[in-house]
Amino acid sequence: MILTAHQPVYLPWLGLFHKIAISDAFCYSNDVQYQVKDWNNRNKIKTAGGGVWLTVPALTKGYRDKKIREIEINNTLDWRKKHWKSIYLNYKKAPYFDKYANFLEQTYKREWQFLSDLNEYMLKWFLTELGIRVEYFKASELKFTGYKSELVLDMCKKLKADIYVFGALGKDYAQKDKFDEAGVKIFFQDYKHPEYRQQGKDFLPYMGIIDLLFNQGDKSLEILMSGNVTKQDLLNKLR
Repeated sequence: MILTAHQPVYLPWLGLFHKIAISDAFCYSNDVQYQVKDWNNRNKIKTAGGGVWLTVPALTKGYRDKKIREIEINNTLDWRKKHWKSIYLNYKKAPYFDKYANFLEQTYKREWQFLSDLNEYMLKWFLTELGIRVEYFKASELKFTGYKSELVLDMCKKLKADIYVFGALGKDYAQKDKFDEAGVKIFFQDYKHPEYRQQGKDFLPYMGIIDLLFNQGDKSLEILMSGNVTKQDLLNKLR
């Protein structure tokens, strides 16, 4: 089984969906520590003036002693109205806006207490819309042990994975010898961002997944996979 995992992130970039698409199973790592100034609570959309951050305000006091699933949203700020307005104004003329707008509008009408719950709700919907089907696990329900490389290896052992897909930064901490000893092969993703037709003149990479969906609709999965390894490529490489 090919396994990958990722912490909760807001409006994820294309590379996360590629990593999941080349795997058989995905673990939602909601038991790790919250990272400030990271992607846990923010991402970019394209506007006429360039990329603009949409940030979910988080209550981060004492975050070093909390799991990311315990981080609450600061709902004293009207971030939901602001995010939906920004998305609407900048994408209402996109070719596939009407196909996806209702889900997002309804999502922003709901009040969310925990950041991780919001991110997971959106992630599952994005996976469905893209047509990516994997076995889904949640770290908080499985009680993995260890830190970084040891945590990932424990995850592989408990979920009986024989291949694990790391993101590119996994090279900084993965202890390959330990995986070799356990009979688990590892693969480091090297995602090549595709270029696709966007609104506006200049193409901007590294936007949140909604940019691709609004602009390309049903072609989105094919586009985000283009120029990158497939699941079969991965299996051939590691045989």
